[in-house]
Amino acid sequence: MFCQAFSYGGTLNHNIEDSKVETMKPNRNREIKVHFTADTSSSMQWSFKPLQNEIRVAPGETALAFYTAKNPLDKPITGISTYNVVPFEAGQYFNKIQCFCFEEQQLNPNEEVDMPVFFFIDPEYTTDPKMENIDDITLSYTFFEAKQDCLAILTDPGKQVVIMSCYLQ
Repeated sequence: MFCQAFSYGGTLNHNIEDSKVETMKPNRNREIKVHFTADTSSSMQWSFKPLQNEIRVAPGETALAFYTAKNPLDKPITGISTYNVVPFEAGQYFNKIQCFCFEEQQLNPNEEVDMPVFFFIDPEYTTDPKMENIDDITLSYTFFEAKQDCLAILTDPGKQVVIMSCYLQ
């Protein structure tokens, strides 16, 4: 939650204006390869993976990728995911329009779901000298099992440290 709130560790930029998405023009002179990775904490028993390993996208172009999660157990499991972007400097330009992160996802026994990530790389990426030689970005997600005794805490923003300790077990 700290990373989400303060854009730490290559987390994404959340200040997306609809008008920017509607009016931005893709920069076809530059192509960025976005790699996708997935992991689960040791206590999370889901299988979780990206449906594609990578896609190519021009800055200013919207793109859609999918991850899939499956609960192989005979009981429901609720999970929550965190994410990051590397290299970290690229995180400020990676904008999610729609995502499943930081939202609880419950999968019933043997249920499998596809989870979309709709995003774009800000066109300003191409004018930042620090990004000049960075043509590969990795978007990583990790799913954690949500603990039932922690669910009530989610409504209290002052308990962010407690929330993370609940999930990072």
